[in-house]
Amino acid sequence: MSFHLVVGHGPAGAATARLLAEQGHEVRVVTRSGRPAQAAPGSTGDGGVRHLALDASDPAALARAAHGAVAIHGCAAPPLPQWAARWPALSASLCAAAEDSGAVLVMLGNLYGYGPQPDPTRPLTEDLPLAATGPKGRVRAAAWEQARALHEAGRIRAVEVRASDFFGPGVTDGGHLAARAMPGLLKGRPVAVLGDPDAPHSWTYLPDVARTLAEVAGEERAWGRAWHVPTAPAASIRAMVGHLAGEAGTAPVAVRRLSPVLLGAAGLFSPLLRELRETRYQFDRPFVVDSADYEAHFTVRATPLEEQVEATVAWWRERLGS
Repeated sequence: MSFHLVVGHGPAGAATARLLAEQGHEVRVVTRSGRPAQAAPGSTGDGGVRHLALDASDPAALARAAHGAVAIHGCAAPPLPQWAARWPALSASLCAAAEDSGAVLVMLGNLYGYGPQPDPTRPLTEDLPLAATGPKGRVRAAAWEQARALHEAGRIRAVEVRASDFFGPGVTDGGHLAARAMPGLLKGRPVAVLGDPDAPHSWTYLPDVARTLAEVAGEERAWGRAWHVPTAPAASIRAMVGHLAGEAGTAPVAVRRLSPVLLGAAGLFSPLLRELRETRYQFDRPFVVDSADYEAHFTVRATPLEEQVEATVAWWRERLGS
């Protein structure tokens, strides 16, 4: 049994902590409150996971928490409007804790760092440059660039796992196919979406994120670079709503595109909607991730789409009591 430290207890951190505990590891989770989030419907709880209260951007405190760990899983993220202000301190603290403890730093990243592509029909691969110019894309790119530089200098061992938009049980407020869609969909109501509802889009299933983070922590061959989480073939949000509604027995459900003018006006009052302007390109055109390189080297594979859909509908039904 090894000790793993999971930083953050959002959907990905919670799923990773549960999986590691199920695998027989000692798991401690770091959050500001030190309190576990509400257990997911259908789960067996945290399985003995220990929760610690501390500020993960405090390098000394995080280093003490990581003492003896084989891996630090960086799954925390500041609120979206605070990324530019708070990410640098958090990523620096993660690197410092990895250097002090000798633990492998397993960073959960996303695809923002690539920025808009000249040819949006070309799938995103890990060898693309981190060319984002917007503040959120640049801060995420800088976090990995810092860790990679320290890895190449021999000061830490680091790996980044990049996922597309989260989907599946446990994904709630931040998911485009979660709280914004599922409650209405289960009642047969229309779903309003950002961007082009027919553009191909990659959706990364949350349990596959956890399985990938757990796998690379013990795979020395993975360290020193970034990998894409195994992700099912891209499907438009209209197609995904159709799959979910079909599973729920509420098909057909209308999919309506939110007016750009309305979104612009709403952004005057909503900090979150203002922040989403930088990443609107991901929904206005094809946004497809290629995970073939990971699959050629390691064992995790994307969960079949029909299983993803079945589990997601069941989770939301239990969550909503419907």
